[in-house]
Amino acid sequence: MSSPQNLFVPTTTKNNLARHNRSSKTDRADRLFRYLMYAASAVPIAILILMGWKMLEHALPAVKQFGLGFLVGREWNVPDLRFGALPLIYGTIGSSLIALIVAIPVGLAVAIVTSEDLLPQWLRSIIAFTIELIAAIPSVIFGLWGFYTLVPLLRPAEQFLHTKFGFIPLFSTEPSGFGLVTAGILLAIMILPTLAAVSREVLLVIPGYLRTGSMALGATRWETIFKVVLPRAFSGIVGGIMLALGRALGETMAVTMVIGNAATISASIFEPAYSIPSILANQFAEAQEDIHIGALAYLTLILFVLTLVVNIGAVGLVKLVERGEK
Repeated sequence: MSSPQNLFVPTTTKNNLARHNRSSKTDRADRLFRYLMYAASAVPIAILILMGWKMLEHALPAVKQFGLGFLVGREWNVPDLRFGALPLIYGTIGSSLIALIVAIPVGLAVAIVTSEDLLPQWLRSIIAFTIELIAAIPSVIFGLWGFYTLVPLLRPAEQFLHTKFGFIPLFSTEPSGFGLVTAGILLAIMILPTLAAVSREVLLVIPGYLRTGSMALGATRWETIFKVVLPRAFSGIVGGIMLALGRALGETMAVTMVIGNAATISASIFEPAYSIPSILANQFAEAQEDIHIGALAYLTLILFVLTLVVNIGAVGLVKLVERGEK
């Protein structure tokens, strides 16, 4: 028979046991949540690896036949099965760079006007809403608009530049309206909402005391914007630019309709060109030969690596600037 002392458990001990049980359950829940987060963070990495592996698998025939020479080859001849990626890399990067050159000043201007106290609030809201609406337009509509409106609109300006400044290599060829610069300007319009919206949100979260403190020290509003606000928002703006560049690099239908679709390399921005997404859209469904399919898969691998390199470079640039500010 048990003694009364063994049946008695102090209240303090019961509380300690309860706390210990709760703590154990909390620790198990924390560990489970941590493992779930590890698994979730591993999913994008696994997807990237699988995508790269699958593209490499289909590109192997072209990789074995052309090797790294594919990157500098200048000929894309389907009947003779001779393929080189350089004109397509040139068209992709060239049109994207033109798009950034046009879109960055306009996008930053829109972000500044709609985030700073330069216009009435109702007008700022209308401008921001209108710019963001552009992002909802399908790319094929942009392409049709570019074909029927942008090309005829740009042709007289291109002809004027060719007539007056044709001695400059950039304007040396007779313009047809379809070419690298037309694709770049159309891409600039398409990426403008992304760049402007991200930059605007970044500027809106900059603490107000930085603006008031700067102006209290005698700086004008524009000095405050360019010397205080924009440097503080640099990393976020770079992020918006990279998102916009990602769309420009991968845009397909709109670019296909206005770039001219000629696998050439020229110093003139009026010359027709070809981008990697455009040639994939035009030829992949009709490719029959293994080497042709492999060359197209090789192009997708190049575009995949190019996008990764651009984003890694952007992250490195942001970290370098942040380290310099410290």
